[in-house]
Amino acid sequence: MASTDSKILKTEPLNGENAKWTRLVLTTYQDPLGKERTWEHAERPTRPQSSDIDGVGIVAILEKPGGPEILLQKQFRPPVANVTIEVPAGLIDAGETAEEAAVRELKEETGYIGVVSESSPMMFNDPGFCNTNLKMIHVTVDMSKPENQNPKPELEESEFIEVFTLPLTNLYAECKRLEKEGFAIDARVATLGEGIEMAKQWKL
Repeated sequence: MASTDSKILKTEPLNGENAKWTRLVLTTYQDPLGKERTWEHAERPTRPQSSDIDGVGIVAILEKPGGPEILLQKQFRPPVANVTIEVPAGLIDAGETAEEAAVRELKEETGYIGVVSESSPMMFNDPGFCNTNLKMIHVTVDMSKPENQNPKPELEESEFIEVFTLPLTNLYAECKRLEKEGFAIDARVATLGEGIEMAKQWKL
């Protein structure tokens, strides 16, 4: 089985009462001129009361003799009807910090065990469309440790995730190659690659 074996069978409207993961909202607000306006948007109703963020994206870097590699995933995403190239990611559980969620999700989705080195500011995925937010958690994976020699994911029954790595320095070019092969590129992955290219260009 591979992520590419998935396909869309049907698309239909979803009644709000039956929606578990999203909620449509009509917000009324006042613009700078004092005019009353409305905005249609989505909300994620799963954020724990103990947390101000929904989830985490994980920048997992594998330390290898030939240079650092980034850990990525292929996963079919029905909203775009395509297999998407993504970083490991997941929602925050009640009582968890973003850093704890990142270590847990990395182990569950990839089998690797890493150490957190950095946490980003709170980021909003698409603030014109939804209130979903996240933190990008940087995790270093020590490949010399026994627990990382033969990693075994702990996927849920509904998860079909293919894990692979790419040289960090070539990430932007690899994003372009994967797009030409027909994959959808998650914005977090492409932005990381673009940032690396900008750092090279401007010698930062």
